[in-house]
Amino acid sequence: MANFPERVFSGVQPTGNLHLGNYLGAIVKFVELQRSHECLYCVVDLHAITVPQKPAELKASIRELTAAYIACGVDPAAHVIFNQSQVSGHAELAWVFNCVARIGWLNRMTQFKEKAGKDRENASVGLYAYPCLMAADILLYKATHVPVGEDQKQHIELARDVAQKFNLDFSESIAANGFGDQFFPLPEPLIQGPATRVMSLRDGSKKMSKSDPSDYSRINLSDEPDAIAQKVRKAKTDPEPLPSEVEGLAGRPEADNLVGIFAALSGRAKAQVLQEFGGAQFSAFKTALADLAVDRLAPIGVEMRRLSADPAYIDGVLVDGAARARKIADETMKAVKDVLGFVR
Repeated sequence: MANFPERVFSGVQPTGNLHLGNYLGAIVKFVELQRSHECLYCVVDLHAITVPQKPAELKASIRELTAAYIACGVDPAAHVIFNQSQVSGHAELAWVFNCVARIGWLNRMTQFKEKAGKDRENASVGLYAYPCLMAADILLYKATHVPVGEDQKQHIELARDVAQKFNLDFSESIAANGFGDQFFPLPEPLIQGPATRVMSLRDGSKKMSKSDPSDYSRINLSDEPDAIAQKVRKAKTDPEPLPSEVEGLAGRPEADNLVGIFAALSGRAKAQVLQEFGGAQFSAFKTALADLAVDRLAPIGVEMRRLSADPAYIDGVLVDGAARARKIADETMKAVKDVLGFVR
């Protein structure tokens, strides 16, 4: 079996209103992993256009997400930050994978069903084929590890299926071209931490989302300290005090969500948080959570605003990152074309 060097790839869609769920579900992991791995972090703007976008707003959102990566602690000098559309290999490899993946695989993707809703006939082909592009994003760099939220695990499983089928379908050509017995690695999802799925502050049964009409359902990374504290204080709860053990959170989605957020922001387990606050009323717990959220998130908002005031710097980071990503991507695509039998 081929031995691939460990490399991390992940991406976030630039759709505006980055929030606490994006931070705890993805970006915190990005920052941690750069201490131990070679990392590429992408602004996945090709994915963004699977649904209608206003061009001026999309451009602003690409820059905002780039600023957020840096403000949260991703180092653009040591690692690669870039936007997907600047590296043509993403689209090229996605087409190859459209021809490798099976329709039955895509029909099982639950996120398409959720996003398309009842009007599936009017959904874009891009939204349906989204998982093939995501597989291309990862495998273009032969990434071995992908930090993702829990809701993306199925897409990583499909990327593994695509990699495995490509390796099998073209095994003779892979070997004949000197690439050993395995061209692509089978990437592993990294789903970790106490808040891999952050829920709405207004409804603990729904995921925190930038598309929720209520701004009080989420804490935006750009929120001022007063807004952060107010949203925590107004978060939906139930009338019972906090339990002393994790099992006591069962059937209490809002309590479970707030305890999970506290645990993630403080770097502790839910059980440790409940050891401290078990038996307390939500009023006391929310005060502590508001202070913690402001302490962790307000500096990020300040740095995002500072960086966003210099779009030339942001664009420079993206151009430099794309050039570095392209060096890896171009080598992969040359090899893919050789394996497929294309003349180049």
